[in-house]
Amino acid sequence: MGKETIELLVEGGKATAAPPLGPSLAPLKVNVGLVVAEINKKTAEMAGMKVPVKVTVDKDTKTFEISVGTPPVSALIKKELKLEKGSSEAGVARVGDLSEEQVRRIAKIKFGSDDKRFTEMIKGTARSMGVTVGVGQVTAEEKAKEKAHKQELKDGDKTKEEPKAEEAAKEPAAKDKEKSKEKPKEKKK
Repeated sequence: MGKETIELLVEGGKATAAPPLGPSLAPLKVNVGLVVAEINKKTAEMAGMKVPVKVTVDKDTKTFEISVGTPPVSALIKKELKLEKGSSEAGVARVGDLSEEQVRRIAKIKFGSDDKRFTEMIKGTARSMGVTVGVGQVTAEEKAKEKAHKQELKDGDKTKEEPKAEEAAKEPAAKDKEKSKEKPKEKKK
């Protein structure tokens, strides 16, 4: 019959037999519990990150192979800096700073090498997340500025909504004025 491969994204160390894994494996008549345990064992060190996993099942022998990919660079940066998410305004506000050593470590994890081309990719992703390299830790002043900036954005959204409501209220009055300016049509006799 051959082999069938199932690709999925699981949280490191927390795979379960629930969808999407269980329903994908059940028709192949493989021991789902063993597959889940093996995935969790192989992804335990990547806890808290989404990890790409490939499960290849031999339909004849019911044996399986599991290969684990590496998480996205953004997830590795967030884990390294213990961040929940990147900056909402990258280039304006920064949320963290990586050292050159941390950049090399992430490059080795993701690409298996800390060659300059790989470290530059890591730095580019970091920039897009509002993370600098070699600048120094984010100061309390910068954190306050980021918080104020987020509040401004939030308040800006509210002020955008208010004029819309005012315009909607003015619209019927404007239409009435236009109608009153129109000349009454003469009736034909």
